[in-house]
Amino acid sequence: DSGVKNTFLACQNNTIDTVGGGMSIGEASKTLYKNIEGSTLAIINCCEHEFSIATETKAGSNPLNPVSQFYAIQEARKRANYVLVIVHGGHELWQFPSPRMKDTYRFFIDAGADVVVNHHQHCYSGYEVYKNRPIFYGLGNFCFDKAERKGKLWEIGYLVLLNFGEQISFNIVPYRQCGKSPSVSLLFGEDLDGFNQNIEELNDIIADDKKLHRQFEDYLQQRSHSLRGVLTPYRNKLFSYLHNKGLLPSFFPRRKFLLLREMFACESHYDSYLYYIDKQIEKL
Repeated sequence: DSGVKNTFLACQNNTIDTVGGGMSIGEASKTLYKNIEGSTLAIINCCEHEFSIATETKAGSNPLNPVSQFYAIQEARKRANYVLVIVHGGHELWQFPSPRMKDTYRFFIDAGADVVVNHHQHCYSGYEVYKNRPIFYGLGNFCFDKAERKGKLWEIGYLVLLNFGEQISFNIVPYRQCGKSPSVSLLFGEDLDGFNQNIEELNDIIADDKKLHRQFEDYLQQRSHSLRGVLTPYRNKLFSYLHNKGLLPSFFPRRKFLLLREMFACESHYDSYLYYIDKQIEKL
């Protein structure tokens, strides 16, 4: 909580607006209203459920909840000329939204948002224009210097310049960040051409539900070993290796997987098990 409080104080002392976070869920879920040249812009910011979600008694981020965001968008539509929704979420180092993300962000547009901007994946994704409203599925890192994370996925991102008028228009500004030094510089020449070609390819796949589903299935298949690791008691590298090779028994027979699937798929079971897990964590 002290880290969140100090961050907010630093922003306030430097006249920097904040949205999507707070010392409680009440503060974190507030919509930011900005008057700009006679028009009011509403900004709603939310975050997928990781370890930073605010509660009634804990500082943190405004949780992604399509029902809550629907009502926030509806209220903002009454009070503002334009509504911008920002979402922190997605799969790290994967350049596509999941089908769920695409459905959710399109729903936000249906609910009344003018623009949806997603970020988090540490790599840029594509975008689409849905019902004349843009949705950006990942901006990439802006200034994130990490020596062990070099390469195009980590280093390339883009800014979005939005123009709110009778029609929502935009420009994207590609850049390279923290390549050889902690810096941000615009892309030119062959680097810019390569970026433009890649983002067209991303956009083409995002626009096609079947193509996007195939990409998502391929991605999850590639992650099968790491996903399996969460569902096994083997933590030693040697034991994990032997288990992956089928040389050690699995503690999850088919019946157990069927129960796990029901737990994750059924909302009521999910609520119950999440409560149980949270209580067990409190005891440890």
